[in-house]
Amino acid sequence: MMAAVNTALVVGGGFSGMAAAIRMRRAGIAVDLVEIDSEWCPLGAGITINGATLRALETLGVYERFKEYGVTSDGVDVYTAEGASIGRLPTPPVVGSDVPGGGGIMRPDLARILADATRQAGVSVRLGTTFKEVVQDAEGVDVDFTDGTRGRYDLLVGADGVHSRLRELFFPEVAPPEYIGQGVWRAVLPRLPDLARPRMWLGRKVKIGVNPVSPTRMYMFLTEERPVKTHIDEATWADVVAGLMRPFTAPDVQSLIQYVHAPEAAIDYRPLGNLLVPLPWNRGRVVMIGDTVAATTPHLASGAGIGIESGIVLGEELGRHADLQAALDAFHARRWERCRMVIHNSERLCRIEMEGGDKEEHGRILRESMQALTASI
Repeated sequence: MMAAVNTALVVGGGFSGMAAAIRMRRAGIAVDLVEIDSEWCPLGAGITINGATLRALETLGVYERFKEYGVTSDGVDVYTAEGASIGRLPTPPVVGSDVPGGGGIMRPDLARILADATRQAGVSVRLGTTFKEVVQDAEGVDVDFTDGTRGRYDLLVGADGVHSRLRELFFPEVAPPEYIGQGVWRAVLPRLPDLARPRMWLGRKVKIGVNPVSPTRMYMFLTEERPVKTHIDEATWADVVAGLMRPFTAPDVQSLIQYVHAPEAAIDYRPLGNLLVPLPWNRGRVVMIGDTVAATTPHLASGAGIGIESGIVLGEELGRHADLQAALDAFHARRWERCRMVIHNSERLCRIEMEGGDKEEHGRILRESMQALTASI
């Protein structure tokens, strides 16, 4: 069967855009990808990956390379702020794959793996440029680029992130993400000697977690309630993180405080928000995926995962249908409920943490969500 389109442009070289480009090439579609960052270098420290995302990386053919650079594991060990064991949260096996329940990797490493796969798939990648103007008609999309060139495509895939300019153009009624009242701190620290899998310590309104990302390093994340979104002087970041860690008397947490002031910690702070654009995610021949239309807080370690999955599903449905609208309808049908569940449940987990709420409810939502994510996409 012929694919629904012959040519496509992907705007944005993040995880979801690369996944869509790779999968569309497998469907025989000629793909251009433009990325405004001339270095194609994502910011960030480590990233936690769940089993569903590992399965998606396997689908893209990069799981073996992930294992070369990252770490895979099963389960999450949970403790009180004082270090008493609460138990091990299981990471159930995913449908259709034997990958482990989760893992961790440095975000730049994962980006490089996917970038290599994107080029190897035959995608034409152009860095340091993006769209300037987009005009579509019934037969195609005309694009003027910032480097002075022009192109015409059967389909434009918007994957330019949570602050998307394409969303502003084609979904002007959608408000930008609103701050949710919680922030996340991230750092890269020496790996605890006995750390075999992710570990979390639960305070009343602060949560600390660590996840191995290499034989010698681990990624630490710390969430805190911060009711008002205010500027935090970067020069104070290490002191803020150390101050949030000190009330946790667990010996492992205390042992890590000494490392947060080191330059190698690469501390990063992000205020959290989410976004779920109502269906349909297309306006004619322009379709949005990833954080552009479905951005989540990190509480289910699924933000990158649902974006990668959406890129895969879009490519699959374009290859299965000769009619573009039929392909887009099938794409929407497969992605809406899964993305909605992740965003809704992540927000609920966030609010329980901010409010010092019911930890039994928190655990139940975690377990139910992780089980739901094991289903095929």
